Amino acid sequence: MEKIDLVHKKIGENVKRVRKMKKISQLDLAHLIGHKSVSIISLAEIYHKKQHFNINHLVKISEVLKVSILEFFEGVDKIIENK
Repeated sequence: MEKIDLVHKKIGENVKRVRKMKKISQLDLAHLIGHKSVSIISLAEIYHKKQHFNINHLVKISEVLKVSILEFFEGVDKIIENK
């Protein structure tokens, strides 16, 4: 797996962790950021078929979940440094 793939995967894991901590479903989060379908959230959280969150998604999600966008980048620095 390429370094960028690992970064996208880690960001997805972090979004999922924070979303669950805030007790928000994937569908509710999708609706709150302006999507009608849950697929963007469900696929990007697990980086399925290279689906990933873009910066627009991350900004909207951080606002909806009321967390710093930096939460989603936790551990990314280690991936970049180690590979």
